[in-house]
Amino acid sequence: MIMAFDGSSVDGSAYLDVVRLARHAPGWLDGATSFWSTYGLAVFAVLAGVGWWSAHRAGGAVVVRALAVPVVVVGAYGVDAVVKLAVREDRPCQSLRVTTLEACPAPGDWTFPSNHAAIAAAAAVALLFVSRRLGAVAVVAALAMAVSRVWVGAHYPHDAAAGVALGGLVALLSMLTLRRWSELWPRGSCPLG
Repeated sequence: MIMAFDGSSVDGSAYLDVVRLARHAPGWLDGATSFWSTYGLAVFAVLAGVGWWSAHRAGGAVVVRALAVPVVVVGAYGVDAVVKLAVREDRPCQSLRVTTLEACPAPGDWTFPSNHAAIAAAAAVALLFVSRRLGAVAVVAALAMAVSRVWVGAHYPHDAAAGVALGGLVALLSMLTLRRWSELWPRGSCPLG
């Protein structure tokens, strides 16, 4: 039998407040938030594509950084998955037995840290290294993703915050390493550029 961590003692009351607020919110707000929570990650793929297109015209190391965005996101997802398996925190809808906007996942679908928040934050931070403007848009979208995951009842606030921190840190370290590595190339010899 797998023992799971119960995170309700960390911020379960804040989670319940958000879930109650969502239950009493206008239907259009719940619908928009649920839609964003489910499909919003596609926006980051579009932003990465726009980043690549913009960088392609600039050439050089910026192209390499743009091409690295999806690799960094996959890396952040992998680190997130390893942490999930190590912590094994039950979903709040299981621990607190509450009705949420999103269907409660089956036991064993761990909650800490939030995959969606980690992916979104990794994409946002990585995009900041490609284009500050695209990165700024992605940062706002990543924060909206993290909030939406709590709103729909899929995660505790600490799960979303940890996902943002983990994804952002993986992306920051990866992109700083890549930038430093690309600075070692002689001018004009950047691969792919």
